[in-house]
Amino acid sequence: MSGGDVFHRDFKPAPYWWEAFTPTPGPIVDVPRTSRVVIVGAGYAGISTAIELANAGIEATVLEAREPGWGASTRSGGAVSGGVNVGKSFSGRTFQGTPEQITGVLNSAADAFSLIETIIEREKIDCFWEKRGRFVGAWTPAHYAKQAARVETLNAGAKSGSYMVPRERQREEMASDYYYGGMVVERSAKLHPALYYKGLLEAARRRGVTICSQAPVERITRQGSGWVVQTGRGTVEAGDVVIATNGYTGDATPKLKRRIIPVASHIIATEELPPDLAQSLIPKGRTLSDTRRVLCYYRMSPDNKRVIFGGRARFTAVTPETAAPILHGFMTDRFPQLKGTKVTHAWNGNVAFTFDALPHTGREDGMHYALGCNGSGVAMMTYLGYQTARRIVGGANQPCGFELPEFPDHPLYFGNPWFLPVVGGYYRFRDWYDRRAA
Repeated sequence: MSGGDVFHRDFKPAPYWWEAFTPTPGPIVDVPRTSRVVIVGAGYAGISTAIELANAGIEATVLEAREPGWGASTRSGGAVSGGVNVGKSFSGRTFQGTPEQITGVLNSAADAFSLIETIIEREKIDCFWEKRGRFVGAWTPAHYAKQAARVETLNAGAKSGSYMVPRERQREEMASDYYYGGMVVERSAKLHPALYYKGLLEAARRRGVTICSQAPVERITRQGSGWVVQTGRGTVEAGDVVIATNGYTGDATPKLKRRIIPVASHIIATEELPPDLAQSLIPKGRTLSDTRRVLCYYRMSPDNKRVIFGGRARFTAVTPETAAPILHGFMTDRFPQLKGTKVTHAWNGNVAFTFDALPHTGREDGMHYALGCNGSGVAMMTYLGYQTARRIVGGANQPCGFELPEFPDHPLYFGNPWFLPVVGGYYRFRDWYDRRAA
């Protein structure tokens, strides 16, 4: 099938989610001259930080370079991890820490899942929240064995409700024999990411949080015990600064930029499918992903009429028109019955990976940060923002597993991921070789 054959006549190079909520500048608010806390980035983490600070009576100003929600927060697949992906890098390797660190990380992942449920209920956010679980397909029999070895740890630490599904029972989870069985994670969910973001944004505005759109941060400097934050629309003095820029971390914070590897993830949405076909693909309504190094993740749309299919068509950003045929091919590898189905939307966004495959919250040269979703951004960035606010307030009830003593960088990396095309080619080869050997 040629690339042009996959596009619907009404194709849009924009997120499908934006049909329900499109990020806009909103009221253009002047950058204030002073603020108790300045938050850089108006994604899940930044808005979550602001909400929790407001709940504690602390004034906060959120600075956003574009429109609130323009970045990854309204571009993801909408999967909400119950901890299965925490500590897994884009290469497929898993975090190797001390038993105490692993327990802390998994406990915090479980808390992140609980927090997002609490926020959705408390703020009455209508975002198609569904706890249908996740099925992670094993790319090879060896991957299946590794999954099986993790089940006990995931259940003990993240309360994930995980269990294995052998290949002969795989069609209970998906209408395909593509994988070698896989793992079900019951404590996993999905939502409409743009509507969830819209709900968070409205919750922040109800609390009087100042949100300045189109105010890119150009420079941050110390001034006594506080900070001066210079933007494209004015300068603000702050007592505390929070960096919540994730996969869009820039030159204003060079030390943090060296710790974040932005990896492009691409997604397509299909046209509406015949009802019987749509119902048959993922019979239990789960989110699906796999154990490939160049992984794919997919689900049905909230109305159960379309497939939302994401993956690393490339490790760097390419146009939606380039990515869509590649993802369409991945999709029809798994579901041959979708050949001929057209693509109505295609888009991309940056996932923020770290060198130790873990999210991080803490302080760098006195600035607070909430960074490094590693592909689990919906719950994780909400949680990291909440924890960052609790640290500023001084009311954290328990240590956060992602507030680790080290946030590693690399001596040869300065924030420009020039190596990703080479890494991507190597991982694609390894995936091909492992599958062929299997």
